[in-house]
Amino acid sequence: MAEEKEKYEQEQHEKPLSFIAMVIITGFVGGALWSGLSFIAWYFNFTEIHPRVILEPWAIGAWKKQWLGTVISIILIGVISIGVAIMYYIALRRFKSILIGMGFGLALLALVLFVLNPIFPGIPPFRKMEFNTLITTACFYVLYGTFIGYTISYEEHEMKRIKKENHEPVFSRD
Repeated sequence: MAEEKEKYEQEQHEKPLSFIAMVIITGFVGGALWSGLSFIAWYFNFTEIHPRVILEPWAIGAWKKQWLGTVISIILIGVISIGVAIMYYIALRRFKSILIGMGFGLALLALVLFVLNPIFPGIPPFRKMEFNTLITTACFYVLYGTFIGYTISYEEHEMKRIKKENHEPVFSRD
C-alpha cells in the first residue's frame, strides 16, 4: 500500500504557472535585479543616477536618501516593471529575437531621458549627462529590455512548441 502511494506521488506533477503569472514575475525580477545592479554602478561611480530618483517627485522626507529609500526604490521599480513586462507581452511577445528586446530597452531609455526627464530632478538633462552615466545607463536599459523581452518571447514560443507536439490546438491572438 505504501508502495502504491509512493508510485502515485511520483506521477504527480506541479502545475505550471500561467503565462501571465510568469510575465508578472519576470517583470518584477527584471526591474528589481537591474535597478539593484544600477545601485551598485552608482555606488562605484559608474553613473550619477541613483535608483531612488523614482521617489523624488512623490516622497517627502530625509528617509528617501537613506538605505530605506534605496530598498523601497528598488522594490517600486520592480512593481512598475510588471507593467512594462505586460506591455511587452501585449505588443512584442511573438518576436523571438534578442534584437527586439534590445530595441525595447533603448526605447524605454529614450522615454525616460527625453519624455519623463522633467519629472525626475535626479536625472540630469541628456546634454548635461556625463559620458559614463550615459553609457552605463544605456547598457542597463539594453540588458533590462533583453531580459524582459527574450524571457517572454522564449516562453511564448516554448508554449506553442509544446502544444504543437501534444497536438493541441494553438489559438493565435493575432
